[in-house]
Amino acid sequence: MRIPPRIARILATTLLAAPLALANASPAQAIGPAILPVTVTNNSGRADAVHLYVLGTNLATGRLGHVNAAGTFTPWSGGQIPPSPAPDVSIGGPGNGGSSTIRFPRGFSGRVYFSLGQKLQFFLTPDGLVQPAPWAGGDPNRSILFDWSEFTYNDAGLWINSSQVDMFAVPHAVSVTGASGATKRTGDLVANGRDAIIGAIRAQAGWANTVITRSDGTVLRVLSPGKAADAGLLSPTYLDSYIASAWNAYTAKTLTVVPFTDQPNTRFFGRTSGTVMTFTNTSGAQVASFNRPSSADVWGCAGNLHAPNDLVVGPIARTLCAALNRGTLGTVDTQPSLNAAEFYRNNPTNHYARIIHANMTDGKAYAFPFDDVGAFESLVHDGDPRSAGIILTPFTGGSANPARTIVGPGGKCVDVSGDDTGGNGAAVQLWDCQSWAVDQRWTRNGDGTLRTLGRCLDVVSGGTANGTKVQVWDCNGTGAQVWAPQADGSLRNPQSGRCLDSPGGATANGTRLQIWDCNGTGAQRFPLS
Repeated sequence: MRIPPRIARILATTLLAAPLALANASPAQAIGPAILPVTVTNNSGRADAVHLYVLGTNLATGRLGHVNAAGTFTPWSGGQIPPSPAPDVSIGGPGNGGSSTIRFPRGFSGRVYFSLGQKLQFFLTPDGLVQPAPWAGGDPNRSILFDWSEFTYNDAGLWINSSQVDMFAVPHAVSVTGASGATKRTGDLVANGRDAIIGAIRAQAGWANTVITRSDGTVLRVLSPGKAADAGLLSPTYLDSYIASAWNAYTAKTLTVVPFTDQPNTRFFGRTSGTVMTFTNTSGAQVASFNRPSSADVWGCAGNLHAPNDLVVGPIARTLCAALNRGTLGTVDTQPSLNAAEFYRNNPTNHYARIIHANMTDGKAYAFPFDDVGAFESLVHDGDPRSAGIILTPFTGGSANPARTIVGPGGKCVDVSGDDTGGNGAAVQLWDCQSWAVDQRWTRNGDGTLRTLGRCLDVVSGGTANGTKVQVWDCNGTGAQVWAPQADGSLRNPQSGRCLDSPGGATANGTRLQIWDCNGTGAQRFPLS
């Protein structure tokens, strides 16, 4: 069974704890350096001083503590009831346009906080750390611009994600580079993405108060719907009508849950009676039941949707919560749905998740606790990491990696087969251009690669012969993944000396793309929009 990629979300009013993901991690031989360098780059465009904090859990001892810039772990000590101020363990971060290095010791899990302009205030109890909770009245960090990334570094590698589960505040991307030199990166916004998210959420009826602005006019954050509802800034019953409709749909039909992509024969079948949905397995035995959840349960994937760390109830609960947040429960009867074009079409819907995903260059985000169902989360992992990165990206203006469509013959878009879930080896093809299609958004990077879904446009097996197909593959720095735009609108692969090509100039949906001798014909015109 794969290690669940979700790094467990910790409620900011509780103690920092180890990720739930680790409960399923099987023992592994230690690989990667004992101390992993993490470069923090400041491309925010802001002049504020940056303060960094590396806080979390020593996985060997279970002790809560902090890590300094050199990667040394120190457990917390002291603490009182009521909580007493924690010592200042901030690390000076980079100025705008600069970078600095922090380090993760292997066997550590937690968060990297970054605050702009002011240091954060943390507090200690006898049991551990109380974290900032800017959605709560009286929290001393409410007027500070800050955010965080979450990570786990253990013998199975590094997981690091940009999180929007509680709020969206400081735009940032995360990356990891493995032993092969290949780098994976996620979390980049489209150009002017922060402003677009703020404006779009303000425009939704009933959501304007979830945008929090400081007295000097700085937009500090957009609260997730659960946090906003808890603070009285969004209707606590906002999603109830949709939940009732979706839940009641299964009084007359069966919901099929297939929670493990690598176990397609593991299936559970749900039917609703009254307000209770009961699930049976393939043998007909009852294995789980859920009372109809409230809006708060859906926003937090908690309460009636609590997901224990087991192999039956937890996987079903996660799937239900993702389907309710994405609005596919009730209309898509085999879950999880992996087609992003089906998401957020219900009314009312989770506009927060919808808008954040729509403004990510690769479409991936952690906008609710189980946004990793179907691998739609903004997370990167490497089993043998050599370095990692946290990049504070522009608050306004252009993105460092703007997403573009590549329009080819017949006005069709360059597309990845598999409904936005293309893994290594997924075919690259022509398809009707669709504004919602994440796998039709490509970023051109400084190394000459074209990327979508966290992978690179790649010539199969590094081939150089006419007719060699192209695919998406983990970015690995080889010549098979370098594409040079030409004046005639073609994309040339310098390693092979050939151009991206539609066989015979075909324009039909599903036409598999290849490389061919550059010839200046319409079959090879693939300009980046």
